[in-house]
Amino acid sequence: MTATRGLENVVATTSSISSIIDDTLTYVGYNIDDLTENASFEEIIYLLWHLRLPKENELSELKKQLADNMAIPDEVIAQIKAMPVQNIHPMAAVRTAVSALGLFDEEADVMEEEANYRKAVRLQAKIATIVTAFARIRKGQEPVAPKSDLSFAANFLYMLNGEMPEDIEVEAMNKALVLHADHELNASTFTARVCVATLSDVYSGVTAAIGALKGPLHGGANEQVMKTLTEIGSVENVESVIRKKLENKEKIMGFGHRVYQQGDPRAKHLREMSKKLTELRGESKWYEMSLKIEEIVTSEKKLPPNVDFYSASVYHSLGIDHDLFTPIFAVSRVSGWLAHILEQYSNNRLIRPRAEYTGPGMQEYVPVEKR
Repeated sequence: MTATRGLENVVATTSSISSIIDDTLTYVGYNIDDLTENASFEEIIYLLWHLRLPKENELSELKKQLADNMAIPDEVIAQIKAMPVQNIHPMAAVRTAVSALGLFDEEADVMEEEANYRKAVRLQAKIATIVTAFARIRKGQEPVAPKSDLSFAANFLYMLNGEMPEDIEVEAMNKALVLHADHELNASTFTARVCVATLSDVYSGVTAAIGALKGPLHGGANEQVMKTLTEIGSVENVESVIRKKLENKEKIMGFGHRVYQQGDPRAKHLREMSKKLTELRGESKWYEMSLKIEEIVTSEKKLPPNVDFYSASVYHSLGIDHDLFTPIFAVSRVSGWLAHILEQYSNNRLIRPRAEYTGPGMQEYVPVEKR
């Protein structure tokens, strides 16, 4: 047996949920470009879970189910309030709160297909409330209850800010949610499937996935992109700062992707949204800086931007705290995690790979007094 570092190009399972073929991303065969321009996030959730787009009545029912399940237990609110909210990363809080949800779900350990679907709905709805509740609690504010007549994207922004969002803000959030919903067998999705392949519960699978997403090489990249933009400060500084980073062989976050050769197809949608939002806010510098960085890095390193690069300036323009960028990723990606969890349950086999041993040869035990 020979090891493959990072399981690169190893095909670990079959799946009908999403694909990346010839640099084209699809959800159940639908091109991501088509979905981003036309679909609501609720339609994407249904598509990933049912492997088809919903009819009008089915979409209405899903929207109602999500709205009806957005409230989280008072005990989880109390748990968030008891956290050292000023000193922890929001992803740590989200990981802990999602795990706690399982304690208050009577069906947590019920493994029938219908029960797992009901838990998927509850988790998808409640994770948005967890993220927004944490964001408000750490500012000394009370959580805002969702509105049943708002879309998922609009509700997230409403619960976050306590005021009705503008149409362009809802459009931007919906596009971001659609673009981040699933991405084949990425690190967090693989983690979720490994977890539930032991027949562990849905809450454990999603908690494990959140732990994987927390890392800066996965979900945390867009937060690091905004850190770089803030450090640079102005368009005039881009050239010197980025070239110095390249000379020092520093990693420029938000560029390149292991599975794309010609570039991440999701990036262009957020590039356009970044342009619109930064102009609307009178802060075009964030878009202009990003564009300049893209020109330099693409020219020098032949690395095009990925989905994380322009999502940073989009979220910043929506007034979202920078350390909430990764939790927002989780709010979207939980739809894909749950799709893969349900798929794993439907045709399960324990995931147990092997390792290429590189340690010493056969050794003989020596009693401690003779070592």
